[in-house]
Amino acid sequence: MASSTNNALGVFLRDRRMRLDPASFGYSTSRRRTPGLRREEVAQRANISATWYTWLEQGRGGAPSADVVERIATGMMMTEPEREHLYFLALGHSPEARYNHSEAITPRLQRVLDAMPVSPAIIRTATWDVVAWNRAAATIMTDYGALPKEHRNILRLMFSSARIQAAQEDWMRIARFVVGSFRADAARAGAGQEIRQLVEELSAMSPLFATLWGDNEVVGHGSGVKRLHHPDLGKLELEFSTFAVEGRQDLVMMIYSPANEDVEQRMRDFLMSA
Repeated sequence: MASSTNNALGVFLRDRRMRLDPASFGYSTSRRRTPGLRREEVAQRANISATWYTWLEQGRGGAPSADVVERIATGMMMTEPEREHLYFLALGHSPEARYNHSEAITPRLQRVLDAMPVSPAIIRTATWDVVAWNRAAATIMTDYGALPKEHRNILRLMFSSARIQAAQEDWMRIARFVVGSFRADAARAGAGQEIRQLVEELSAMSPLFATLWGDNEVVGHGSGVKRLHHPDLGKLELEFSTFAVEGRQDLVMMIYSPANEDVEQRMRDFLMSA
């Protein structure tokens, strides 16, 4: 039998199993000498043999398949962080992405955006729908609150709005970059069906998008510089950074910070007077 030092998977499974309340799973709590579910009960819920599950806890029998890992996670009603940790212990990688889009933003997350009075900040989904923004983003970049919900999509705006296109410096470079970044996001989030529908819509709407999508370019977009031509502020140079929202793989926070003191002061004065 493997020791606890080289059987992290077994130790984790046993710990989670013993923390489970049998009553909440419909099992009797009488005649139980130890807490939690029995191994046989976990195996039954995961639809695997009790012997195989016992071997997993004991560090025997080799690595389980992704299907078995998923059934165990489901059977033990693991949280998403627990499920991800189980995959890493059993297979050495995170589970395949499951797109679970929700537009609900917690008040705490909105307060994070609002705490940046000069830096425009938004939260977008894997399909690049903007679901939250701060006042700086609405005032200096795009007033998402004034748009119908279905129009609060960065790709729809960029490939359909002449105003948005005119504001970009080197529009073709930006368009190519955005499409490549979008492709990377879509694959990472596992939003296959949603992406297909949006790509079909955008391709029918914009021949340029269809061409760029057909190029199959993939780019990262963790950080960079965005240059805008604002109708009141003139040329703005903004440094952007993207951040994953913990526990919400469908969401990304994008923050645009003034690249220098001059841009920051102009933006600050404009926001104060707006």
